[in-house]
Amino acid sequence: MNKYPTLINGFIHPLPLLKCSMLLLAIFAFAGCQTSTLSESSKQIASDQSHSEMITLREGDILKISFPGSANLDTTQQIRRDGKISLPLVGEVQAAKKTPDELHQDLIGLYAPQISSKEVIVVLESSAFPIYVTGCVIRPGKILSDKPMTALEAIMEAGGFDYTKANLKNVRVIRRENGASENYTLNLKTVLNEKEDEPFYLKPSDIVFVPEKFSWF
Repeated sequence: MNKYPTLINGFIHPLPLLKCSMLLLAIFAFAGCQTSTLSESSKQIASDQSHSEMITLREGDILKISFPGSANLDTTQQIRRDGKISLPLVGEVQAAKKTPDELHQDLIGLYAPQISSKEVIVVLESSAFPIYVTGCVIRPGKILSDKPMTALEAIMEAGGFDYTKANLKNVRVIRRENGASENYTLNLKTVLNEKEDEPFYLKPSDIVFVPEKFSWF
């Protein structure tokens, strides 16, 4: 059977030409789908790698540390308030403010003289940090968060504002850093009115205080 366009009475027969055109369109469509799929996969891999590199360990995080060649050293540790963990053979190790990969490299160096295998696996098992919300909110107390949280989100977790008393314009965040206490004043009324672009993200152990409105009575 002739697969190519044929001349009939001096004209090209349209049916074979139509088949060729449809075949070419199918090939281009398939190639386009393949390119799109590969592009999306590449973006996802890059996104996962970027997210992993951005993780910074902090106080309260729980780490599982494994030694494939020395299982007796395997341990699960919670990073203490001083940012350290205590490991067999090497003692105190600074973990907070490092990425899991940085801690992994530190442990390989520390354990090199102690064990024959140079394999150490660091896994972030849980990452939850405390935030304290007090003042004119419905349920004051401690909140545990495993993701970045703004001051407004923390208040919502505490049941929201007690609108009969709360002063939304002067919410305070009390933060302890480098041995000193820092105070930040937030106008959350503008945030609720969608007039504030930059959210205020909390850090572990921050205290969010919602003061009472001034009243003459």
